Amino acid sequence: MKIENYISNYCHIRNNTVSVNGELIFKEDSNSEFADFSKKGYKQLNLSYSKFFKMDNLSKLAFLGAEYVLNATKIDADDNVAIVLTNRASSLDTDRKHQGSIQDKESYYPSPAVFVYTLPNITIGEISIKHQLKSENAFFIFDAFNADFLHAYASSLLEKEKAESVLCGWVDYDGEAYDCFMYMISKKGQRKHTTNELKNLYKNKD
Repeated sequence: MKIENYISNYCHIRNNTVSVNGELIFKEDSNSEFADFSKKGYKQLNLSYSKFFKMDNLSKLAFLGAEYVLNATKIDADDNVAIVLTNRASSLDTDRKHQGSIQDKESYYPSPAVFVYTLPNITIGEISIKHQLKSENAFFIFDAFNADFLHAYASSLLEKEKAESVLCGWVDYDGEAYDCFMYMISKKGQRKHTTNELKNLYKNKD
């Protein structure tokens, strides 16, 4: 008998707005840069986590999305929560900064603080460290949000009992263009975990 899974909570961060479960949490002026917007998102969450300010922009975006979803989900430290994230640009935004520091012959100094973020899965590491998560995790690259893949992968983790719930999503950052859709899959919830539901939620069609 196939076990039903559900989308328990979800979050969008795009166009200088944050919404959780379809409800607008806060919105900034459309001219605000991501650096300012992300700081206000951090403050809105009432966080006290200084490492946030050392992260690259992709990690900040993923971190904020995860915080909103996990706050709504109320997980415990011993919960077996897997993380599966995807995007299009990988860590390209930070890769460019690292490449720029290598090419600058006059002030050649590749920063270790930048280099550490030249792999997209460091975003998962930042989330896992904050919440002490030690379960399955993976980061995949696609041309666009791939609901079919995410549905199949998360369902497999739950069916094989490799996780009790799965934090999934699309977290893409390239220049000032960013898009974050994160959600939690578990055994309880109001919305059934289907590819059509994921596609509709990604498009903000509640």
